[in-house]
Amino acid sequence: MRRLLLCTDLDRTLIPNGPQPLSPDAPRLFARLVSRDEVCLAYVTGRHKALIEGAIREFRLPWPDFAVADVGATIYRTQADGWARWPDWEAHIAPDWAGMTSADLHKLLGPAWGLELQEEEKQGPYKLSYYAPLDWDHETLTRRMSAVLDRESVRAALIWSVDGPAGMGLLDVLPARAGKLSAIRFLMRREGFAPAETLFAGDSGNDLDVLASEIPAVLVANADAEVRRRLEGKKPLHIARGYLGMNGNYAAGILEGAAHFWPEADAWLRQFHQDKEI
Repeated sequence: MRRLLLCTDLDRTLIPNGPQPLSPDAPRLFARLVSRDEVCLAYVTGRHKALIEGAIREFRLPWPDFAVADVGATIYRTQADGWARWPDWEAHIAPDWAGMTSADLHKLLGPAWGLELQEEEKQGPYKLSYYAPLDWDHETLTRRMSAVLDRESVRAALIWSVDGPAGMGLLDVLPARAGKLSAIRFLMRREGFAPAETLFAGDSGNDLDVLASEIPAVLVANADAEVRRRLEGKKPLHIARGYLGMNGNYAAGILEGAAHFWPEADAWLRQFHQDKEI
C-alpha cells in the first residue's frame, strides 16, 4: 500500500473564505479522500494553533495528522490527546536568528520603516509578522531589511503575501531555514515520503516557494492572478480548471490536483462521486 502525503494551505485553499463559489460536493469528497488509511493530511498555513483549531470547528474540516503553522515556523503532531510541537524542527531553525528573539528583531526592523506589528497572537518564538499597505514597494523593502539583518549575522526569510479581503499586505520574518517549503521537506524526510508521494495545494504569495519547487503541487482555480502569472510554465505544477463537474475552486482544486498526480486518488474520487449518484 503506497502512503500519500497531502499538504494543503487553509485560507482560500481548503477554506472557502474568498469571493469565488465553492462546489457543493467538494467538502464531502475531500473528507472521504483524507479518511483513507493511505492518506496522511497536513495543514500548512500562516495561522497559529488556536486559529487552526478554530477553522477546523467553524468549517468542519477533517482532523489533520500534522499542522505546519505560523508560515512554517512551527510543526505540530496532531493527536487525539492534544497537539505536540516538534522540538527537532525548532532546534533545526533556531540558530538562524543568532540568539535573537522576535522582539529583538522588531527593534531592528519595525521603527526604521514604520511597519505595523500584527496582533500578539500572530507572533511566535520564530515568527515576526507585520501589516503593510498594498502599494508599498515590498521588493525594495525586503531587500533593505535583509541588509540590516545580514549586518547582525541573522539569517532570515522575509515572506510577502496579500490578504485580499482585508486589502492589506502581510510580511513575515522567519528563520532562513523555516518556511512552508522547508517544513514540508523536513516532514517528508522524517516520515519517509518521496516527492511522488507528496502533494501541496495553495493559492497565494506565501505558498510560492512550495508551488515553484520540485514537490508536485496544485494551484487552486481561485488563486491570486499575480501568483498564477509568476508560476506560468512551472513544473511539476497543475493549475486547477475543473474536475468531476466541479469548478476547481478551494477543495475542488485540491481534489483535482490529487487526481492529476495520483492515479489511485483519481480512481477513489470517481468511485466516491459515483456512489453519491447511485
